[in-house]
Amino acid sequence: MLTEQDKIQLQEKGITEQQIEAQLKCFREGFPFLKLRAAASVGNGILRLTDEEVDKYIAAWNDYKNEGHHITKFVPASGAASRMFKNMFEFLSADYDEPTTPFEKKFFEEIHNFAFYPALDDSCHVNEGKGVDALIEEGNYKAVVANMLEEDGLNYGQLPKGLLQFHAYPDEARTPLEEHLVEAALYASSRGEADVHFTVSHEHRELFEELVERVLPEYEAKFNIKYHVTFSEQKPSTDTLAATMDNEPFRTEDGKLLFRPGGHGALIQNLGDLDSEIVFVKNIDNVVPDRLKDETVKFKQVLAGVLVSTQKKAFELLDILESGKYTREDILDIIQFVRHDIFTDVPGLKIMEDAELVEFLKGELNRPMRVCGVVKNVGEPGGGPFLAYNPDGTISAQILESSQIDNNNADYMKMFQQGTHFNPVDLVCAIRNNKGEKFDLVKYVDPATGFISYKSKNGKDLKALELPGLWNGAMSNWSTIFVEVPLGTFNPVKTVNDLLRNQHQG
Repeated sequence: MLTEQDKIQLQEKGITEQQIEAQLKCFREGFPFLKLRAAASVGNGILRLTDEEVDKYIAAWNDYKNEGHHITKFVPASGAASRMFKNMFEFLSADYDEPTTPFEKKFFEEIHNFAFYPALDDSCHVNEGKGVDALIEEGNYKAVVANMLEEDGLNYGQLPKGLLQFHAYPDEARTPLEEHLVEAALYASSRGEADVHFTVSHEHRELFEELVERVLPEYEAKFNIKYHVTFSEQKPSTDTLAATMDNEPFRTEDGKLLFRPGGHGALIQNLGDLDSEIVFVKNIDNVVPDRLKDETVKFKQVLAGVLVSTQKKAFELLDILESGKYTREDILDIIQFVRHDIFTDVPGLKIMEDAELVEFLKGELNRPMRVCGVVKNVGEPGGGPFLAYNPDGTISAQILESSQIDNNNADYMKMFQQGTHFNPVDLVCAIRNNKGEKFDLVKYVDPATGFISYKSKNGKDLKALELPGLWNGAMSNWSTIFVEVPLGTFNPVKTVNDLLRNQHQG
């Protein structure tokens, strides 16, 4: 099936023939739906902390930071902003010239409230010889939009979200990248240093690097901190093969295999490459201006405090097991911890032999750990927190997307629809074991949790293979703890008009 040209192509990308065979098998057989026990809720998989517990965990995090551990803030930032401007692209190509839809009217009525307004006004002056207000006055709305979206103007239609001006301040406008730098100083720094890692696309990496070089001295002076900012890209070896509708390799017009980026699940390798102990993971667009940061900072510290406190206990228990000097009471304490602190239930626990039980418990304690903030469900799209069955029969906390749930199963769909919370990608991760060694994070991916989407190339339909998502299947075999956090910590920007919400106004 594979030609010599194919084999050279695979070698260049770092992909094995076995991986291609496995991917074709996924196209042929599809992915199994997950077996669910319940949607997680407060008291059943989700922790709701008291004020005293909140204070305790913030103190635990501050103690941990003061010990000088290596902490990183990890921000997936490769996503293009084109979807943010879908409505405005449609206006640009519409057969009418004045704002007509509610979205278009709101955009122009409140255009002065966008942080990028001064830059847009400058662009219009340069390209049109007059500013935004003058163009609107004469009814030339499309010139304004073109200057926002197109390459001759701000080029916002092609840039990644991380480089757009989101928030206005009296003397500056800040991009999401800059807001993440500020956040890093406020909750993810240790001993006067902050480590921030952005995953970016190759085509925009230089622009990110230029922005960092320009603004870093200002933020280092502002927070009296030394930043270490690094970048990485999705690895070519994580690209996935495209298939025809008959599940054969899809080929381009010159006969080459067509590969596509494997989705954000590919970033598990970038995460695993970090030389860190604790990693905060947060989406690029979930940022707020300084006036609203206190709540975000507080609960990031809370999540991190829960993580380091739970991990410390897990390590102590693991050390007891590994010493070989443990009592029956110790075993019962560990079972209690596994069930109630890291939310893993084992229906067959009582019938295990002692030696088998000890090895099982070691495996549960010796794995990457994450604490996920979950917010009350208000109809926003996002992964839901569930208690799901694993291939080994255990039941653990998982973040699931709707595509992983059998929509023909009425009970499961009811769980999904009536779920009380969702996860807005608010994670704190521990990626080293009790001996200080890095976990090989790829070993903890559940390969059966990818999914297939349908695309086209040059007018031909194709199937695309998405790797298990970063916070879904890629972390399926981690220990997972859900903690309820306030809705105010979740402020995504899905459309340009979201920037007009109060949460994004200075």
